[in-house]
Amino acid sequence: MLARPSHPGNIGSAARAMKTMGLTRLYLVEPKAFPHEEANVLASGAVDVVENATVVSSLAEALADVSVACALTSRRRELSTPLSTPRETAPELMARARDGEQVALVFGNETFGLSIDEVEQCNRLVTVPGNPDYFSLNLAMAVQVMTYELFSHSGVNVDYLKPEDRTATLGEVDSFCGHLEAAMADVGYLEHRNSERLLRRMRTLFHRAALQREEIDILRGFFKQAQRFADGTLPPRKKRED
Repeated sequence: MLARPSHPGNIGSAARAMKTMGLTRLYLVEPKAFPHEEANVLASGAVDVVENATVVSSLAEALADVSVACALTSRRRELSTPLSTPRETAPELMARARDGEQVALVFGNETFGLSIDEVEQCNRLVTVPGNPDYFSLNLAMAVQVMTYELFSHSGVNVDYLKPEDRTATLGEVDSFCGHLEAAMADVGYLEHRNSERLLRRMRTLFHRAALQREEIDILRGFFKQAQRFADGTLPPRKKRED
C-alpha cells in the first residue's frame, strides 16, 4: 500500500518492484495524480499492476480486512510497537499469508513518510537498516527491499536460469578420446612417446571432467581443424596486415 504518493512515476516504479518479486495487489491511498501516463512508463512490464491498483480514500479503508499491517518507516518515533527489520519480519508475514490471512506492507509519502496516525493503524513497525550517517532510500527502493525479503522465503530458486544439463555419455567421451588419439597421431604428437600410457591417462582425465556435449563438440571441431592442417587440406591463411 502506498499512502498519499505524490509522484505518479513512483507508483509505476513501486509496481515494477512488486511484480519482480511476485506481488501484484497494489493499494493507493489518496494518490495525488492517478491514473497517469508517467506511472505506466515507469512501471515498464508491470503496467497491469498499475492498471489493476485499488484506489481508496483512507488507510483505514485499505486495512479493513488486513490481519497484519507493517508500517515501513526510517524515522525515530515514540511508539510502543516493536521495531524490526524486513528480514526479521518476512517469515511471519509469509506464514500468515499461507494460512489465508491478509497481510499488508504500508509505505508512506515520498517526502514525509507515514504520519503518526497512519503508523498507529498498523500492528508491525519495520525499518530497512542502513548507514546511520547517510540513509537515503527512495520509495521504490524501499518497496524492492521489503518485497525481496518476502520472495526469498517463497522457495523459488534460480534453477530456471541454469543451462540445460547435457552431460556427455560414456560412449560419447570414448568416441571423443578416439578422435583425440587420431588427431594426436596426425600432427605427430605420439611419436617417440609411450602412446598407450598417455592415452590411458587422457581417457581418465576426460571421464573425470564430466564433459558437456557442447564442450565435446567444440574440442572435436578443433581436432578436425588440426587434422586438416596436418594433411594439407586446410587452405593457407591470409597474413594479417598491420
